[in-house]
This record gives sequence, C-alpha cells and structure tokens, in this order.
Amino acid sequence: MDFSRDPPAHIAGAMAKSSKSNKSRGKANRTRRAVPSLRKLLLRAALGVAAVLVLLIVLFGVVNPPTTLTMWSEGRRLGHSVQQDWVSIGDIAPVMVRSAVAAEDANFCLHWGFDVEAIRAVIAEGSNRGGSTITQQVVKNVFLWQGRSWPRKMLEAMITPAVELVWSKKRILEVYLNVAEMDDGVFGVSAASRHYFGVAPDKLTAQQAARLAAVLPSPKTRSASEPTSRHRKRAARIADGAATIRADGRAACFED
Repeated sequence: MDFSRDPPAHIAGAMAKSSKSNKSRGKANRTRRAVPSLRKLLLRAALGVAAVLVLLIVLFGVVNPPTTLTMWSEGRRLGHSVQQDWVSIGDIAPVMVRSAVAAEDANFCLHWGFDVEAIRAVIAEGSNRGGSTITQQVVKNVFLWQGRSWPRKMLEAMITPAVELVWSKKRILEVYLNVAEMDDGVFGVSAASRHYFGVAPDKLTAQQAARLAAVLPSPKTRSASEPTSRHRKRAARIADGAATIRADGRAACFED
C-alpha cells in the first residue's frame, strides 16, 4: 500500500471532523476552567472588601473617621474645604443629643439598627419619607455614598448590624453628630453651633438644639438661624420629643 498518497476522501473527512471535535473540546475545557477562575476571583474580591469593611468598623469604633465621601464631594463642589470640628459627645450639650434622637430616631435605644415599626409605618402610609435609623445614616455617611440605589441599600443593610454589634450606642451618636451635614458645607454640631449661633456645642440651649435638629435631613433647604414657620413648628415638636424620651427612659442608652 502506498502511504505517500493523500488518504481517501472519507478518511480525510473523518480526520478533519476529529480535528474540529478536538478543537471544540479544547475550547470548552478552557471555558470551563475560566468560569471557576472568574468565580474565585470574584469571591476573593468580595472577601477582600468584607475584610476591609470589618477592619474599618473596628477602627472607627475608637478612631474618628478623618473624612467621608460626602464631605469630600461637597468640598469639590464648593471649591473649598468644608467646615467640620470634631468634638466628643461629652462636649455636646445633652439636650442637643436628645434633640437629634427625637428628630431622627426616637426609638434609637430600643432597636439593633433597624426600626421595624417605623419601616412598617412608612410602608402603610405609602410615603416617600425614609425610615432610616441613626445607625443606618451613620453607615451611609461614613462607609458608603448618598442616594437610594439598591446596591447601596443592600450594603447598608449588611453593615448596620455589624456597627451596632461593635460600637456602643453612645459612639454611634457621637459619630453621627460629627458627620451629619447641617448647612451647605457645614458638618457636625460643633461647626453648626458656631455657624448658626456663635456658641460652642456644649452651650446650646434647648431651643437652639431643637432648631439644629430640625434642619435634618434637609440642611440645604432649611436654616436653624432663620427658621420658617414650618421649621419653627418642627423644632417645637422636636423639643417636646427630646423632653419625652428623657422622661420615659428612651435616652438611657446614651446618657449616664
């Protein structure tokens, strides 16, 4: 038999099909190998992000956050540094702390990061107002970004219980009162008390504290020093609420 000649057509066809089949199997094998590799890469990335968040949660439980994404973006927008002077909760008038809680999260001492009753009330009303607790707002301000996107809300829901677990209630309030925006480019009660009233945060009166708390959560459209009639009414309700949570024990977790 002469093997120098080309193989018969049916043999050549079979060989070609076999070659194509081998190539297809090779490509499929490479694809199968690539999928687990991609999954591993994504898993490692997710674990890395989780590890960084855990580290930051533990760190910021004792170390003051140097800045936030909101402060940075506001500084860029305004073209100058924002106003913020970090102050310990012991140097803030107790009535200011109570006013902030009364305004934003009256059941702050009673929940573990999520106020289920408030969420149910919002759903029942069909309202657009938020049901976020102070802890959720701290998580958003310190670790995440502004907005109502689902990715941010999901991250917020995961980080909030961790913050409640690691931080004390007093620490959560201390951070909140130092990073909350209270006027355009003015962050925290220390800068805000001087900006609006020319006094240190430990010298705030009950009325001043209520007016400061009343600018939340819309500081760009409200003024503590030049309140509208609607703002005055809200501040009056907050002042009553601050007195109420002191009397009924709902301020016990952050007051000595």
